[in-house]
Amino acid sequence: MKVGFLYNHDALHQISHTAPVIAELVRHAGVEVTVLTSSPNQEARVRLLIGDAATSVRFVDLRIGRVAEALDRGLRFVAPFRRVAVLRENLSAFAALDVLVTPETTSLLLRDRFGLVGLKFVWIPHGAGDRSVGFRPVMRGFDLVLLSGTKVRDRMLAGGLLRPDNHAVIGYPKFDTIEDAPPPPRLFDNDRPTVLYNPHFDPLLSSWYTMGQDVIEWFAGQSRFNLIFAPHVMLFQRRLHASVEHRLIRWRREVPARYCGLPHIIVDRGSTRSIDMTYTRAADIYLGDASSQIYEWIVRPRPAIFLDASGADWRGNADFAHWQLGDVVREITDLPAALDRALTQPDAYRAAQEAARSATFLRSDIPASQRAADAIVQWFQAKPTLTTTP
Repeated sequence: MKVGFLYNHDALHQISHTAPVIAELVRHAGVEVTVLTSSPNQEARVRLLIGDAATSVRFVDLRIGRVAEALDRGLRFVAPFRRVAVLRENLSAFAALDVLVTPETTSLLLRDRFGLVGLKFVWIPHGAGDRSVGFRPVMRGFDLVLLSGTKVRDRMLAGGLLRPDNHAVIGYPKFDTIEDAPPPPRLFDNDRPTVLYNPHFDPLLSSWYTMGQDVIEWFAGQSRFNLIFAPHVMLFQRRLHASVEHRLIRWRREVPARYCGLPHIIVDRGSTRSIDMTYTRAADIYLGDASSQIYEWIVRPRPAIFLDASGADWRGNADFAHWQLGDVVREITDLPAALDRALTQPDAYRAAQEAARSATFLRSDIPASQRAADAIVQWFQAKPTLTTTP
């Protein structure tokens, strides 16, 4: 059985969600693993995460032609042109596979638009968040879906996005990458509580477009807190962010240079630390809006605050379930009081966070990456009845 793992994105944040599975899958007899990447940085990141298993893997560099490269230079800050071009111009590499494992949905174009009807698709979502974009009809196109926990599974089943027999709950493979990691480094030369500000890029839901600079300005002018500004890595990948779902386009603002050299503020526009859980493990208070990183945060329950930039009717709305895990703030003037409550009542949302953690992530003695590898082999090679519940 020839299994491919595809990494075809502008940034590196999706890799940790599926790469650990590679190291487990190569242990299975009769399985050949190919890693397909569309940039040298992607390949380097995969090699780092899978270690010695890289010697048992074939790496394929997916290239595009000069015309597509030229078009991409003009479109890369507006649209994901390159991702589709990579699929279209490397069909022979994908046609050589039996199964393709991916953390995104664009790859389904290989079958639906480019005619590779014999290729089977496995989806391991890159995150376990609540945004509606994570629960779209396109997800019905996967042959096998491997999920982090019962929360996401139950919502997908209710929406008719899964069949009872084409999925498994396996846990969160990204956590396997930090299982034996040392404690996070000391990031500031003081003992102040540290706030992680993690805005999303969604043009409607993100707080960055309308509130972000005011947030950084407030932290710059005070001496009680440290601030890590580490947004979703895609925020600074493009100048324009468009949402078909919300019919909205917004221009991404820059971070003023005056904030970048302050000793109590870290500005990180997308380094490895923003995707390897360094900041979610090191900070004391989470400040965000729509990012699924909140669920990586509550693995160790701590105070959280959410900025409502869109005036959302969020109560009882599954798309905003994570806003039940902390205070919700609509005005910057209310932020200081919310931070005070986080310090004086740090356990106010602990019970809610612990319940959400249990529903979001299956935790067991068997690593998630091993459970995922076993499920892939069972489904496509041995083909017994798949166990779909923990």
